[in-house]
Amino acid sequence: MRGKIAVVPLFAALSLSTAAIAQDGPVAAAIPQTVPDAQDAPYPGGTIRLEIDASDVQRGIYRVTETIPLAPGTRRLTLQLPQWLPGAHGPRGPLAELAGIAFTADGKPVGWRRDPVEVYAFHLDLPDGARAVEARFIHTSPLESDEGRISTTREMLNLQWEKMSLYPAGHYVRRIRVAPTVTFPAGWTAATALDGQAARGNQVTWAETDYETLVDSPIFAGRNFRSWKLAPNVTLDAIADEPELLDAKPENIAEVSALFREATTLFGRPAYDHYRLLVTLTDRMGAIGLEHLRSSENQLEPKNFIEWDKHDWDRNVLAHELAHSWNGKYRRPARLWTPDYRTPMQDNLLWVYEGQTQFWGMILAARSGLQSKDMVLAMLATQAGKYSEQPGRLWRSVEDTTLDPVFAARKAKPFPSLTRDEDYYNEGALVWLEADQVIRQGSGGRKGLDDFARAFFAHPGDGSRVKTYEFDDVVAGLDAVYRHDWAGFLRQRMQGSGQPAPLAGIDKAGYHLVWRDEPNAYDKARMDDAGNLNLMHSLGLVLNGEGAVTASQWDGPAFKAGIVPGARIVAVDGTAYTADGIKKAIAAAKGGAKPIDLLVKRGNRFATVPVTYAGGLRWPWLDRTGTASTPLDRLLAPRAR
Repeated sequence: MRGKIAVVPLFAALSLSTAAIAQDGPVAAAIPQTVPDAQDAPYPGGTIRLEIDASDVQRGIYRVTETIPLAPGTRRLTLQLPQWLPGAHGPRGPLAELAGIAFTADGKPVGWRRDPVEVYAFHLDLPDGARAVEARFIHTSPLESDEGRISTTREMLNLQWEKMSLYPAGHYVRRIRVAPTVTFPAGWTAATALDGQAARGNQVTWAETDYETLVDSPIFAGRNFRSWKLAPNVTLDAIADEPELLDAKPENIAEVSALFREATTLFGRPAYDHYRLLVTLTDRMGAIGLEHLRSSENQLEPKNFIEWDKHDWDRNVLAHELAHSWNGKYRRPARLWTPDYRTPMQDNLLWVYEGQTQFWGMILAARSGLQSKDMVLAMLATQAGKYSEQPGRLWRSVEDTTLDPVFAARKAKPFPSLTRDEDYYNEGALVWLEADQVIRQGSGGRKGLDDFARAFFAHPGDGSRVKTYEFDDVVAGLDAVYRHDWAGFLRQRMQGSGQPAPLAGIDKAGYHLVWRDEPNAYDKARMDDAGNLNLMHSLGLVLNGEGAVTASQWDGPAFKAGIVPGARIVAVDGTAYTADGIKKAIAAAKGGAKPIDLLVKRGNRFATVPVTYAGGLRWPWLDRTGTASTPLDRLLAPRAR
């Protein structure tokens, strides 16, 4: 109305002002899905031909030529490098090691672009009538350990197909057919679980297979090779830095053979039709312990076979990875099985997949003689000691550590005693020991976790490769053996934080944790091998050979004094640092009031740091309760006949 002033309420004016400001800001762009989801349908183009030249071991270079046939009318192709790797439990495909990528269609160059969101995918727009795409690229294996795991030396290599091959998006990987060929250095021998191996000179081919089986069938190859038959359709294939390292004694190979007898006695029928126990004896190639349905990848210390007793501590990986053929490869958590290597894995049941495998790995190693009973008891003591004093257990559950492989990617951490690592392995094993003892005590010794393992993991012989399970299936399997509140038991111990130290299984099994002033056999062997000194249960430090701090226990004596990783102990009570010297100082301070004076260098500064600690040297051990045979003694005793 003319002559009147419009009055706008204050709150309305503010609202209009805020809206105007908001309209001036950016609006989120939609992120379209440009990579198709996997469908359970065959790749329509036909069999992919994969050729890898692995002969340049001097430079650690794998040259890949991959020919992907196309279905008529294909105008767009998306190829992927595997991202979520089986056994790694996380997205760690080595995309950064792929280089020199080029594509042609029927011999003519084709442009490509990497997906800006799903960077493991490569998009190709194809000309009309294209019949096949050829991809050429290089996989550059790490040459130094700070670049990643070294997989190639001048004596051997470990070829893992998923790190140097692309697959077409939109299909279950079991529905993609591949014909593989590898060229090795002259005179080398290759070992793998793939079928139909044939050699022509130094070029080796295998029968056509599906991409899932290919990825699950790595190769060890080298100039120094030896093979032993362990059982019908089971071989041990070993490659070493030097030929003399392969001179294993027959009685030691017999213990490896006994491992398979004990495993089949425990788990029942395997899912594999044949099995290759692949082993490298090296300190030049990177360490590995990785499971597969029909093989395993294992690295042992170079002299393991010729100094058998001395390397007792180092062989548990063989039993662990073999057990995975049943637990992890055939029986698998439903959300850890994925149709391709793009779909994220959900790791929250790794305390079954890995925790129970860690448990059975120790049991099978002792039962077969692959490791001595005393060494296995020492391994259990080390785990019990760690978790009895680990501050991270107050806030973080075992199940939460199953997600560590996804976001931590196994990198070093400043204070792992607080942050925790992948404790679902070893704390999981201690919980499964308790579950075994609950069954044995409740059933009067008639049943144990062995009965669960055979019922849950045995293969029915129907040709199936994977059978998945959920939490409720595990509970039902345990209930079928012995009625108990298994859901409550597992949820409390695996999903709860601030729980009591996981020692109940050890106690029920007739042993108890004690502390001594000398390391147990497992701790001593590992310190000798690494050249370090583990004082985590006394000063709260791990020191390398030069006195550098590589770990500091959260809220431990040294931590409270301000000594953390990155520091180096130069002197102890006025005397130049030695491992023996610091141990003597800790022993001398036991029960007293005088601190231990450490001269510490951090960066370019030196400081004398008094550390208040009077508890003496401490390493964990297991002592038998009483003198008679215990349930744990009987659990570790051989079963196979």
